[in-house]
Amino acid sequence: MTSVVLLDYGSGNLHSAKRALARVGADVTVTSNFDEALDAQALVVPGVGAFAACMEGLLAVGGDRIIGRRLAGGRPVLGICVGMQILFDRGVEFGVEAEGCGQWPGTVERLHADVLPHMGWNTVEAPEKSVLFDGIDPQTRFYFVHSYAAQQWELEPSEILAAPMLTWADHGGRFLAAVENGVLSATQFHPEKSGDAGAALLENWVRSV
Repeated sequence: MTSVVLLDYGSGNLHSAKRALARVGADVTVTSNFDEALDAQALVVPGVGAFAACMEGLLAVGGDRIIGRRLAGGRPVLGICVGMQILFDRGVEFGVEAEGCGQWPGTVERLHADVLPHMGWNTVEAPEKSVLFDGIDPQTRFYFVHSYAAQQWELEPSEILAAPMLTWADHGGRFLAAVENGVLSATQFHPEKSGDAGAALLENWVRSV
């Protein structure tokens, strides 16, 4: 059974995420303990609310260092919703810029849509050979609740590292719905709120770690 730490830093759907991960066979611990989060086989970083507030909570428990050290050691991390957004360099909300973890270059900004938040079910465009979306029908819908997202991918191609697999969705324009970048993965949608589709994705991720 894969040991998964669900990082508790004051932001995220901890109970629903724990249930969803346990449903697919993970041994889940909810904690803010630095060493436990560092040592687990896999780490999930949830997130709801404002980018700056999530970063404040994350920094308070050393979450940025946990993520960085895990990735340096090749240990899997999955970000969800704002837990995906804070992996980028920065977020801009209401004209206020906040620094993120800087694992990926780029800025999280307001969606260019007439209706916000983007709330409800939407399809995604996953790449071939995606691990997260393996065996999931392309017309499957996932549950989103957000007004901000990364809307372009700015990481320069590398001859050494495999190119990240990018999944896109559309709401007033294209935005990143998921990223698979080695041991670092993330989804803008909520797999824990996406029923059987989300369970299939989480099962794929747990199986891969």
